[in-house]
Amino acid sequence: MTDPVTELPYRPNVGAVIFNPRGLVFVARRTDMPGAGGGPEEGVWQCPQGGIDEDENPEAAVLREVQEETGMDRLTLLGSCPDWLTYDLPPELIGKAFKGRYRGQTQKWFALRFEGEEADIRLDLQHPAEFDAWRWVPLASLPLCNVGFKKPVYERLVLEFSRFSG
Repeated sequence: MTDPVTELPYRPNVGAVIFNPRGLVFVARRTDMPGAGGGPEEGVWQCPQGGIDEDENPEAAVLREVQEETGMDRLTLLGSCPDWLTYDLPPELIGKAFKGRYRGQTQKWFALRFEGEEADIRLDLQHPAEFDAWRWVPLASLPLCNVGFKKPVYERLVLEFSRFSG
């Protein structure tokens, strides 16, 4: 008997590890997870990420997603993770997240440098907003930022992009 979950595909996705000039990384708190709107340590924090549109290349997708979610548009591409990183949704989200069409995501991650001013960061450009708060953190602390089931992906990103944090 086949497992219906393993029959589901992975959603193609891009992610952005955004460095400021001091080498810190941008993280934002999701509005659709428990803890949103709470204190600074509450909620689920992550780097910007999003789906790749049909006929869109990953580099264009990551710049579009970052601009849509954060307002940041003054960015320099520093590099990318050589591999696509894949994660599975936890069982309680399968059939609910991504309209039930995917079992997780396969992601191409990019390192970007933010060249703008902090006043350029806007979380209110999407309706509904994906994030309700943001902060800069050291790269090494990314896996500790309550990234939930995505923690193994964030551990890999620390290894891949440490050369950009100094």
